[in-house]
Amino acid sequence: MSQYTSDLLALLDARGYIHQLTDAAALDALAAKQIVPGYIGFDPTAPSLHVGHLVSIMMLRQLQKAGHKPIVLMGGGTGKIGDPSFKDEARKLLTTDLIASNVASIKRVFERFLTFGPDGEEGGPTDAIMLDNAEWLDRLEYIPFLRDIGQHFSVNRMLSFDSVKLRLDREQSLSFLEFNYMILQAYDFLELSRRADCRLQMGGSDQWGNIVNGVDLARRVDGTQVFGLTTPLLTNSDGTKMGKTVGGAVWLNEDQLSNHDYWQFWRNTADSDVGVRLRLFTDLPLDEIARLEKLQGSEINDAKKVLADAATTLCRGAEAAQSAAETARATFEQGHAGGDLPSIRVPADGLSIVQATTGLGFTASNKEAKRKIEEGAVRVNGEKVQGFDHLVKPGDTLSLGQKKHGLVLGAD
Repeated sequence: MSQYTSDLLALLDARGYIHQLTDAAALDALAAKQIVPGYIGFDPTAPSLHVGHLVSIMMLRQLQKAGHKPIVLMGGGTGKIGDPSFKDEARKLLTTDLIASNVASIKRVFERFLTFGPDGEEGGPTDAIMLDNAEWLDRLEYIPFLRDIGQHFSVNRMLSFDSVKLRLDREQSLSFLEFNYMILQAYDFLELSRRADCRLQMGGSDQWGNIVNGVDLARRVDGTQVFGLTTPLLTNSDGTKMGKTVGGAVWLNEDQLSNHDYWQFWRNTADSDVGVRLRLFTDLPLDEIARLEKLQGSEINDAKKVLADAATTLCRGAEAAQSAAETARATFEQGHAGGDLPSIRVPADGLSIVQATTGLGFTASNKEAKRKIEEGAVRVNGEKVQGFDHLVKPGDTLSLGQKKHGLVLGAD
């Protein structure tokens, strides 16, 4: 029995999306009686989003499925600064042209997860909309902004947020430019509450301070009650950050990562992570997920295939998921090579076998890779690897056991 009365919070709670809420009772009551527009911001720091962004995209999807309105906010304005939250150093500043190019590239993925109005128009009351904060941030005048908005922010309080405090405690530089980021994000919430009647901002747990600032700003300036919700920090069972591998990020766009590599990422999920990922990253019914996560031994692999198929279908389409699954089946189960193996790009002079094995996702850490090499389970071009100093080079085939095979490609 859910502690929430609204379909929205009951759904988000049951599937594991809720970590913190600013006013759970008031948001629950609001969502039970009316459509709640909710937004998440995405800064265009690369041509594609990656799996680390996927929990946010799925949360917008669940918002829409529960009968509410998703707002995708592209950070064409905030992307010119870069979010400093929990970063060790400042992001590289991007040119306006590169930001525009990244925005155009990123937009495509949302159409697979959300239902937008026809031709990008407003559409129905629960159709998703996409906005760009450059539309208002680029027009701000400095002195009026300081007078009207800056007066509502306490530097003492801003310094107390973990996203800033941890950086300063480590004596790592935080520029004035970056320090302004949380003010601009708070202003986004105020602007969206005015433009789109937005009442909810969602994001990862690292965004809590930024979100709370926005909630406070809307109350102070307009007397509007808005709400914040964050998701738990998502890690693998070994404690590492989900979606990050030695081989690089797990990109959502096909031109950044092959369909097979994307499918295989989900197929390689650790046994203990299967249930969590099924709830967060698929639309499968909860009773079916409960059945799948209880599977033991080799049968848990069936659950991993269901996860890989479902997650890949959402992001890449049913045809891509089927093709990737057939390639994996031909390669790993029938013993002959498929046409789309997972791959890793390495320099012409090679990459250590340890890093390559982990980079392909065959092992969760370099320590595990070394253990597998010592056990004689790692082969290059069919030959057992004899030591940790072996270098794989473009054109090699790397295998772990009888079921994991990958290609070594040259760097772009």
